[in-house]
Amino acid sequence: MKKYKWFIILTNLIIVLVYFNYSISQKEELLQDGKLVLLPLAPVDPRSLMQGDYMNLRYSISQDVDYEKLAKRGYCVVRLDSGDIAEKVRFQQNTTPLNKGEYLIKYSSSDQWNINIGAESFFFQEGHSKKYEVAKYGGIKIDKDGNSLLVGLYDKNLKNIK
Repeated sequence: MKKYKWFIILTNLIIVLVYFNYSISQKEELLQDGKLVLLPLAPVDPRSLMQGDYMNLRYSISQDVDYEKLAKRGYCVVRLDSGDIAEKVRFQQNTTPLNKGEYLIKYSSSDQWNINIGAESFFFQEGHSKKYEVAKYGGIKIDKDGNSLLVGLYDKNLKNIK
């Protein structure tokens, strides 16, 4: 067994590195080719003493939901207006049905009060909280499979806050 110990360790290390590089390349591809969708924000507390300055994001698409009928995992189907602002159409468990002009956003619901799309925290440099208090939209990039990636916060004029 001692003979194979270093081989097993090296093989596992290579597998982990390949997985991480693949994951990074998937996110880079989503940033490059994804569709920008603006999700209206619901008000939340923008500060954590333990983590520094960040904004805990809550989206209006997760409001007015019948959580008793909501599956633990699925897709939020949205339709975009002319400014790429998302409006919730429905929640569904599968990728179909999907009508023309509708987009998928994957979600998970760990309890009966929260819907998580994977973009619920936005960290920013300490001392810059005033700049982000005017945020009205969370900008996410989505792909055809419903994967999402937070790319920034946007103000009421649909301008990226930097």
